[in-house]
Amino acid sequence: MFATRVLRQAAAHAERTPLIRFIGKRSIPEHVDHTPHPHPASPSGALPAGFGSGSGSNSNSHPSFSSYRDHAQQHGPLRKTISGAANGIGAQSASHLGPVEPPKGVYFDRNELPERFRRVPLTAAEIEAIETGGAALFG
Repeated sequence: MFATRVLRQAAAHAERTPLIRFIGKRSIPEHVDHTPHPHPASPSGALPAGFGSGSGSNSNSHPSFSSYRDHAQQHGPLRKTISGAANGIGAQSASHLGPVEPPKGVYFDRNELPERFRRVPLTAAEIEAIETGGAALFG
């Protein structure tokens, strides 16, 4: 009659053996080579010319992560402006660019649409039906 309870108690008192086996104690390697290497699937099998040298003002390579981060962009520059870009990205704040007006026939918000395309407000009966899962309709 109480087979499930008996099985649970037996399982709780049994010694559990994990199915995963670890080879040995974790160890940190003594030496890790961080020098850049070409990708194994690269067609040339070599790094790009001047990679990591940081020479030249228009070079795409950076000698350190911080110099890379100064020029990196993710949805806009991380710094205020990129050097040499007086009128480029990030040179002016958005308030100086003026208001954004949508083209004719384009709307930013549903409430700007004509009345026939707007959302119809819910009635009290519909709200009650949603909150009770429909049970109020039959009661």
